[in-house]
Amino acid sequence: MSQKKISSTKHTPQATSNTVTYVLGGIAFLVVVVVIVVAIRWQSGSDAPRNDGYGTVKNPEVELSLPGDGVVQLARPGAQHVIDVFEDPMCPFCGDLEVKHGQELAQKIDDGVVGVNYHLVNFLDGRSASGDYSTRAVAASHCVAASENARVYSAFHAGLFDPEFRPEEGGDSDRSDADLADLARTNGAGDPTEECIVSGAQRDAAIADSNTGREALAASGARGTPGVLVDGQVIDALGDSEWLANIN
Repeated sequence: MSQKKISSTKHTPQATSNTVTYVLGGIAFLVVVVVIVVAIRWQSGSDAPRNDGYGTVKNPEVELSLPGDGVVQLARPGAQHVIDVFEDPMCPFCGDLEVKHGQELAQKIDDGVVGVNYHLVNFLDGRSASGDYSTRAVAASHCVAASENARVYSAFHAGLFDPEFRPEEGGDSDRSDADLADLARTNGAGDPTEECIVSGAQRDAAIADSNTGREALAASGARGTPGVLVDGQVIDALGDSEWLANIN
């Protein structure tokens, strides 16, 4: 059997081959860049505040009530649906939820579509510079809810979770009681509310109510804060951008 002769000639690609390779490589790179840019823009858009420009609750028909255990309810009489929101004042994901859906939720409350039960808890005290920021913020919320109307509370609540005010989890500093009182005053609270916050009058109640709120959150089936329930059913408020828009 004859053996096939193997050529010893080395193959050298022509210049045109190199050019085509570089062009194709460049096109592939550009495609990847475009995909990344589109993904970043899409993600940024998905995190943008919904109903931006509406602001906080403004309808004087919205009532503030305190059903117990530190829960603050904002609703017009006869609201069609009930939303429960469990939040820690320092929780970054709670802040994301408020920034993205807070204005959308305010209009739903104003329109009488939903009533909202706010449950503020103090999971993250140990992650604050002072060691008790979440508790003090919950206490401040109690003070505002006890003395003010729904419009003032809604504005204070939005301010509490504003990224310009909310302390960073694990950060080197947080907010003082005077800062919390100033936030309340800026959003329409009166002297009794300021005094309540600065004196820490609601601190013990805040601790007790936060413990009750933790138990209620665990019983609800939600995995953590923010925990959101619509008519008693846990929903993915961070993953589903349309969850609130679909409530009618």
